[in-house]
Amino acid sequence: MKAAFFAETAGGKITGGALELLAWCRTLTAPEEITAILITPSVGEPELERLACSGAGTVVVYEDGRLDRADTALYAELVKSFCETEKPDVLLGGATLFGRTLFPYAAMLMKTGLTADCTQLEIEPESGLLLQTRPAIGGNVTAVIKTPRHRPQMATVRPHSIPQAQPVGKTGAPIRRLAVPDSLFTAGAPKTASSVKLPAGEELAGAKRIVAVGRGIRRKENIRLAQTLASRIGAAVGATREVVDRGWLPYSAQIGLSGKTVVPDIYIALGISGAVQHLAGMRTAKKIVAVNTDPEAPIFQAADLGIVGDLFEVVPRLIDGFSPKTR
Repeated sequence: MKAAFFAETAGGKITGGALELLAWCRTLTAPEEITAILITPSVGEPELERLACSGAGTVVVYEDGRLDRADTALYAELVKSFCETEKPDVLLGGATLFGRTLFPYAAMLMKTGLTADCTQLEIEPESGLLLQTRPAIGGNVTAVIKTPRHRPQMATVRPHSIPQAQPVGKTGAPIRRLAVPDSLFTAGAPKTASSVKLPAGEELAGAKRIVAVGRGIRRKENIRLAQTLASRIGAAVGATREVVDRGWLPYSAQIGLSGKTVVPDIYIALGISGAVQHLAGMRTAKKIVAVNTDPEAPIFQAADLGIVGDLFEVVPRLIDGFSPKTR
């Protein structure tokens, strides 16, 4: 069975999520049947070797400086071209901000199915089909989905659902660099609204420290308080779905069942009640600190340290405690 995965890059380096997808492919098929596909403005040769040495049978690279904007239609056309040539049985992508945008568009172009936010993948012995498991109904049940009649079988996979693939030694896997057709950059090429500058650094999903806000923050202007605390401790800022839905923070900051899954060393939840959808995205943090006025808030059941109090009184004291001279 031929399996391929879309390896995202940031700042010229492959992301940890790419190595997780490679690990999933290694559970599904033999290394020589695995292909990594990269679409990037720039990537270093050592990064490509890293994929090859971690178990990818082939590395295919579309590299062009004009790809510095992640235009969904353009990237999807390249994914379609790759699949028409290589004909993979399975194509995996990360359930990241861009992966969740790209893969539905690419699936539509190829007239195949797509299962989003998978947490488990395996091959059904009897049929050889990919069994794609994902949470459903608010995370209360899991659904197992098959794509029996169309190819490739496409799925996006939740970050941190499997450890990253580790090096297996020099493999001699071929690295193929393919040209990006100029026609894709012409004025007549299809465009979509999803054209955003590619990130240059680590995403929220990879942050070691996170300060997250819920509706207890009350208004958009108050998020500056959380941002100040985050800057003092070197943390990223995340949010619940309600905060994002209100437009106080972008979707890229959303943590939970319909957002990112994070596994930081420390997670500070400010004004977050602890709905099951949010807990699904952060409960595997190593240490959870919660601040909430409601002593019965579900977040305290997941917290290692709970502070029952007004975040507008607690957070300034935390900020003072982490002043530059005491850090």
